[in-house]
Amino acid sequence: MNGLPSLDARTARTTHYGLRRRDVLHAMALTGAAGLAACGGGNRGGVRAGEVGGADNGGGKPIVIDRRVKVSASPEVSLQVRDWQPPGSTGSVIVLLAGLGGNARYFDSLAPALAARSRVIAISRRGYGLSDKPLPVKTATQYYEVETLVADLKAVLDALGVQRAVLAGHSIAGNELTRFAGLHPERTQGLVYLDTTFDYTVEGDSEGETVPDNRLLHEPRPTPDDGRSLQAAIAFFRRNSKNWWPALEANLRDAIDIRTDGSVRLNTPDEVETAVDTAAHSFSPDYKAVRAPSLVVTALPADNRDMFPWLELPLDAKTQKDAADYLRIFRRVAITNSNQLVAALDTPNRLTLDRASHGDFLMEREAEVLRAIQFMTWA
Repeated sequence: MNGLPSLDARTARTTHYGLRRRDVLHAMALTGAAGLAACGGGNRGGVRAGEVGGADNGGGKPIVIDRRVKVSASPEVSLQVRDWQPPGSTGSVIVLLAGLGGNARYFDSLAPALAARSRVIAISRRGYGLSDKPLPVKTATQYYEVETLVADLKAVLDALGVQRAVLAGHSIAGNELTRFAGLHPERTQGLVYLDTTFDYTVEGDSEGETVPDNRLLHEPRPTPDDGRSLQAAIAFFRRNSKNWWPALEANLRDAIDIRTDGSVRLNTPDEVETAVDTAAHSFSPDYKAVRAPSLVVTALPADNRDMFPWLELPLDAKTQKDAADYLRIFRRVAITNSNQLVAALDTPNRLTLDRASHGDFLMEREAEVLRAIQFMTWA
């Protein structure tokens, strides 16, 4: 179908962060509850390039400019870009890319913190946030292959006059980082892999263990009542998130349209969501082509609150055991995945955050992530 789905209309794969058995084997292939399937009509308007979308609060604090940057003429595609500009900054330009389903607002906390020293640019990839969303026609992944997303990234940098940048990507955005660095080494000052997977085409090794398939471990799907209003949608996602942060709510608000009767719906068409997901999981990165200094950040869940925030206590004995087994296998696969990524990048720079959630570690552990990025000496 070409219509836009209601909040409750998607299948079990709807919320990109829904827990499925293959997610464990892919080792953090999805974004987590914080990275709600974000969307928003590319024709909803918004602040145009050059207009100020945020104010200087005084004291030399950075301003944020909301832009729409055209990246393609056929089909015509413009992207949502948030551009934090600290006065007089001479540091590196840092570009932030969200994970599957996320948008530029996902970085509404980390970006201004980084902007104390650097110009920071957050981009909503095509298909999400306030960016345009062309429908695939010739193939299931048309317009959303990694090569296309990388071309979009380069077009944004060209339009904003950015010659070199540090690229930081959450989850599937690691694909875009790796490919861009391989194609454009002269434009890549550094890379920050924010809880990404080494290779989304390869399933993690569960060492022969069977991942528990307990329905209580599956992330709850929204009901029609959860889509009756914006506040109902916020309440649903708050219940199913480890923590609820202003940046997550901002991400959510750019993820939905509000109908005339007050109900809400996700605005990324099913075809687009499938295209992005399929293309991301069909791309095998070439790390040998990467020459830029890299930082690998890994979030390791340690308890049910990190992994299954929707579980209600007390748990029955079976669910308690299944959750513990799932978490143990996931951690082992995630650690192996992180080690593979560090080895492939040949980098000594890594930050491992225990007791962290894939979806909200950038907010909950912001100070540690910020220090790690600022500690780096970019080439």
